[in-house]
Amino acid sequence: MPRFQYFVAASLDGFIATSTDDLGWLLQFDGFEGGSESYDAFMAEVGCIVMGGETYAWLMAHEPDKWPCSGTPSYVFTRHEYSAPAGADITFVRGDVGEFVEDFRRAAAGRNVWVVGGGNLAAQFADAGLLDEIILSVIPVVLGEGKRLLPLAGPTPPLELTASRTLGRGVVELRYLFSRNST
Repeated sequence: MPRFQYFVAASLDGFIATSTDDLGWLLQFDGFEGGSESYDAFMAEVGCIVMGGETYAWLMAHEPDKWPCSGTPSYVFTRHEYSAPAGADITFVRGDVGEFVEDFRRAAAGRNVWVVGGGNLAAQFADAGLLDEIILSVIPVVLGEGKRLLPLAGPTPPLELTASRTLGRGVVELRYLFSRNST
């Protein structure tokens, strides 16, 4: 059965973006040693992408008319009306994440589902007991404030660390599994 994975980068203090959605602090690390290999290996196992509307809007604002996930069925949770770039396999949805789980699994065709984010969407999957794994690249930058990695209302039970490795420029990749009752 496919895993629901939150593959994400965060600052040392647990933020995935500044409060104004600035990612300059992260983009300065583009091309670090091991980063593209990690991403490519991850993507080779992904059969479906799920993201929030703010993440989609950010992508479209920064890469207009270019869909970086071509060839992969994608779902965008949003209350806004968006259009998809030509040739992109994107379905716009509204509602509870649990309503669409079977659609995601079917679209993934036996591969994993990448919960791209943002953090609020990933938290909805975690709260529903649907998030299986976090693959976190910790970026050696402190933001002080911003959008949280996983804005849950309370603590989770301990997650299981399954792997860790140091990548280039001081980036550390951590893989954690959620237990099925980690809500």
